[in-house]
Amino acid sequence: MPLLSWILSLDNAVLDAIQRLRCPFWDWFMPLYSRLGDHGMICIALAALLLLFPKTRQAGEAMAVALVLCLFSGNLFLKPAVARIRPYDANHFMGLLVPPLGDFSFPSGHTFSCAAAAFVLFRYHKKAGIAAWFATALMAFSRLYLYVHYPTDILGGLLLGVAAGFLACCLSNWARRSRRLNSLSARRLLIPNRPNVAPKRRRTNYGIRRTSGSRRRR
Repeated sequence: MPLLSWILSLDNAVLDAIQRLRCPFWDWFMPLYSRLGDHGMICIALAALLLLFPKTRQAGEAMAVALVLCLFSGNLFLKPAVARIRPYDANHFMGLLVPPLGDFSFPSGHTFSCAAAAFVLFRYHKKAGIAAWFATALMAFSRLYLYVHYPTDILGGLLLGVAAGFLACCLSNWARRSRRLNSLSARRLLIPNRPNVAPKRRRTNYGIRRTSGSRRRR
């Protein structure tokens, strides 16, 4: 189809342009940084860290849910369903800086998981979330620099990551509200209703007056 051919040519043009930026420092740094995203490793570690502290526990719970969604929807469903060949195989690229990968190209799993984690972190902790989005952008660029993904793989990973993060936040908020309502209901069942108490009386200079506004006793 003409549209698909045009998208593929644009993908290849962007990849070729990025390859002109190669230098010894980036050739060393990009594989090292990209490795942090292997199997969602950095995102899993971040979620575990957030779960340790009460103030960040809700973000950790939502991030864990988001990463599970990434695993099932991305690696186990979309990659084999789309079955897009990696660009280094399709274009016979000879300058690969990392070992060849055994799975398909769309969507970018590194970008998918990082975007989901960044969305959740930004939802609950804005300042940390901004830093996470910068880290996600660098992770996405590293996958292009290493020639293991097309730009549309990165775009798909970003959009799907945002969707997974949003859904995870909704599920986390719903679960917390349900737990809170269940806790309140259980507390009401355990605490019996207090019996009616007669209105208190207070003594004044003129005698005893009922708090309910009864007449002054002479």
